[in-house]
Amino acid sequence: MISIIDDDESIREATRGLVRSLGYQVAAFQSAEDFLQSEGRDVTSCVITDIQMPGISGLDLQDRLRGEGCSTPIIFITAYPQERAKARAMKAGAIGFLGKPFDDEALIACLDRALAEDGGRG
Repeated sequence: MISIIDDDESIREATRGLVRSLGYQVAAFQSAEDFLQSEGRDVTSCVITDIQMPGISGLDLQDRLRGEGCSTPIIFITAYPQERAKARAMKAGAIGFLGKPFDDEALIACLDRALAEDGGRG
Protein backbone atom coordinates (compact mmCIF):
# COMPACT_ATOMS: atom_id res chain seq x y z
CA MET A 1 0.00 0.00 0.00
CA ILE A 2 1.12 3.55 -0.76
CA SER A 3 0.33 6.16 1.91
CA ILE A 4 -0.17 9.76 0.84
CA ILE A 5 0.03 12.49 3.48
CA ASP A 6 -0.84 16.06 2.55
CA ASP A 7 -2.97 18.69 4.28
CA ASP A 8 -4.01 20.08 0.87
CA GLU A 9 -7.05 18.01 -0.12
CA SER A 10 -6.75 18.76 -3.85
CA ILE A 11 -3.12 17.60 -3.99
CA ARG A 12 -3.89 14.59 -1.78
CA GLU A 13 -6.78 13.48 -4.00
CA ALA A 14 -4.94 14.11 -7.27
CA THR A 15 -1.94 12.13 -6.04
CA ARG A 16 -4.21 9.36 -4.78
CA GLY A 17 -5.87 9.16 -8.20
CA LEU A 18 -2.53 8.97 -10.01
CA VAL A 19 -1.11 6.28 -7.73
CA ARG A 20 -4.35 4.27 -7.82
CA SER A 21 -4.34 4.45 -11.65
CA LEU A 22 -0.97 2.66 -11.54
CA GLY A 23 -2.64 -0.27 -9.82
CA TYR A 24 -1.52 0.34 -6.25
CA GLN A 25 -3.64 0.27 -3.11
CA VAL A 26 -3.66 3.76 -1.62
CA ALA A 27 -4.46 5.28 1.74
CA ALA A 28 -4.60 9.06 2.11
CA PHE A 29 -4.15 11.10 5.28
CA GLN A 30 -4.52 14.83 5.93
CA SER A 31 -1.81 14.84 8.60
CA ALA A 32 1.25 12.93 9.77
CA GLU A 33 -0.55 12.36 13.06
CA ASP A 34 -3.43 10.60 11.24
CA PHE A 35 -0.93 8.38 9.44
CA LEU A 36 0.98 7.53 12.61
CA GLN A 37 -2.23 6.49 14.36
CA SER A 38 -3.48 4.36 11.46
CA GLU A 39 -3.34 0.60 11.06
CA GLY A 40 -2.13 1.14 7.50
CA ARG A 41 1.19 2.38 8.79
CA ASP A 42 2.42 -1.18 9.26
CA VAL A 43 1.58 -2.28 5.71
CA THR A 44 2.78 0.82 3.88
CA SER A 45 5.35 0.14 1.17
CA CYS A 46 6.03 3.80 0.45
CA VAL A 47 5.08 7.17 1.95
CA ILE A 48 4.45 10.21 -0.23
CA THR A 49 4.31 13.24 2.05
CA ASP A 50 4.18 16.99 1.97
CA ILE A 51 6.86 18.75 3.98
CA GLN A 52 4.98 21.72 5.40
CA MET A 53 1.90 20.63 7.32
CA PRO A 54 0.31 21.71 10.59
CA GLY A 55 1.56 19.62 13.51
CA ILE A 56 4.22 17.11 12.51
CA SER A 57 6.02 18.17 9.34
CA GLY A 58 7.09 15.72 6.66
CA LEU A 59 10.73 16.03 7.71
CA ASP A 60 9.82 15.43 11.35
CA LEU A 61 7.78 12.40 10.29
CA GLN A 62 10.84 11.05 8.47
CA ASP A 63 12.97 11.60 11.59
CA ARG A 64 10.41 9.86 13.76
CA LEU A 65 10.03 6.85 11.46
CA ARG A 66 13.79 6.43 11.10
CA GLY A 67 14.20 6.81 14.87
CA GLU A 68 11.75 3.93 15.32
CA GLY A 69 13.79 1.79 12.94
CA CYS A 70 11.27 2.07 10.11
CA SER A 71 12.95 2.06 6.70
CA THR A 72 9.82 2.60 4.58
CA PRO A 73 10.81 4.64 1.49
CA ILE A 74 9.68 8.27 1.58
CA ILE A 75 9.01 10.63 -1.32
CA PHE A 76 8.61 14.30 -0.46
CA ILE A 77 6.40 16.73 -2.34
CA THR A 78 6.45 20.41 -1.48
CA ALA A 79 5.32 23.81 -2.69
CA TYR A 80 8.50 25.24 -1.13
CA PRO A 81 11.43 23.22 -2.52
CA GLN A 82 14.26 24.66 -0.43
CA GLU A 83 17.77 23.26 -0.86
CA ARG A 84 18.28 22.95 2.90
CA ALA A 85 15.13 20.83 3.32
CA LYS A 86 16.05 18.75 0.28
CA ALA A 87 19.54 18.10 1.63
CA ARG A 88 18.15 17.05 5.02
CA ALA A 89 15.55 14.74 3.45
CA MET A 90 17.97 13.10 1.03
CA LYS A 91 20.68 12.67 3.69
CA ALA A 92 18.11 10.78 5.79
CA GLY A 93 17.37 8.45 2.87
CA ALA A 94 14.47 10.03 0.96
CA ILE A 95 13.81 8.48 -2.44
CA GLY A 96 12.65 11.72 -4.03
CA PHE A 97 12.04 15.42 -3.43
CA LEU A 98 9.57 16.97 -5.85
CA GLY A 99 8.36 20.56 -6.08
CA LYS A 100 4.64 21.19 -6.55
CA PRO A 101 3.24 21.06 -9.09
CA PHE A 102 5.24 17.96 -9.91
CA ASP A 103 5.35 16.02 -13.14
CA ASP A 104 3.44 12.72 -12.97
CA GLU A 105 6.35 10.92 -14.63
CA ALA A 106 8.77 12.20 -11.97
CA LEU A 107 6.56 10.80 -9.21
CA ILE A 108 6.17 7.49 -11.07
CA ALA A 109 9.97 7.23 -11.41
CA CYS A 110 10.36 7.85 -7.66
CA LEU A 111 7.72 5.21 -6.88
CA ASP A 112 9.45 2.71 -9.15
CA ARG A 113 12.75 3.33 -7.33
CA ALA A 114 11.12 3.17 -3.90
CA LEU A 115 9.34 -0.10 -4.55
CA ALA A 116 12.38 -1.68 -6.23
CA GLU A 117 14.47 -0.87 -3.14
CA ASP A 118 11.67 -2.10 -0.90
CA GLY A 119 11.47 -5.46 -2.63
CA GLY A 120 8.21 -4.53 -4.35
CA ARG A 121 5.84 -5.29 -1.48
CA GLY A 122 2.87 -3.16 -2.19
